[in-house]
Amino acid sequence: MACTCNSHNSDSVHLSTAVDPNDVLVTSSDPIHPANLICELCRRFYDNGWVTGTGGGISIREEDNIYIAPSGVQKERLVPENMFVMDLKSQEYLRKPLALKPSACTPLFMSAYTMRGAGACIHTHSQAAVMVTLLFDKVFEISSIEQIKAIPKVVEPGNLWYSDKLVIPIIENTEKEEDLTDSLQQAIKDYPGTTAVLVRRHGIYVWGETVWKAKVYNEAIDYLLEIAVKMKQFGIETVKAKD
Repeated sequence: MACTCNSHNSDSVHLSTAVDPNDVLVTSSDPIHPANLICELCRRFYDNGWVTGTGGGISIREEDNIYIAPSGVQKERLVPENMFVMDLKSQEYLRKPLALKPSACTPLFMSAYTMRGAGACIHTHSQAAVMVTLLFDKVFEISSIEQIKAIPKVVEPGNLWYSDKLVIPIIENTEKEEDLTDSLQQAIKDYPGTTAVLVRRHGIYVWGETVWKAKVYNEAIDYLLEIAVKMKQFGIETVKAKD
């Protein structure tokens, strides 16, 4: 998977930051290096309508290095040198682009790493994610849809079965994104089987053991959220009654 965001066009040039002695952390010809992969995935998420404007983001863990997309940069225009890099243990920045601001999502991403041992965390402003928070109260629930089988049980090996019920907690939005941290951490504690948390009128956080699993979970969950909205429109219950 090639990272197309490295091309030196006029858009990417003015987003580049001053030379940083820690540029070695984000400089690689490997397309799946976290700094390159974040660019590629953000472009794909932009094309899906999940990270419009500067909203949304993604973080990837490589051993103890946490790579985080910056705040305020349109996600389809990111370049590797825009990336922040944080040490997992000290939670101090190893690399901090001088011209950019850290993502307000950072403490929420870190919650997935420290509480769930995640390998990546994705945050989108998917319209389906926002809509279900207007249609459900404390939790989103759905069962008996084939795509559920892509979601892990978390508390035990394996994935959910077709007839299992997927439950994702919904927390209330706040004016500042970092102020969501406490309620997101509480939701993670209260719902040990979840791999995602919805934020009312805002979006969703999804994490996984690796970036590829986080991507799969995010795609599968978004599919289920969109199906659920359509089911509600037709008066169909999202949790199928037991036969």
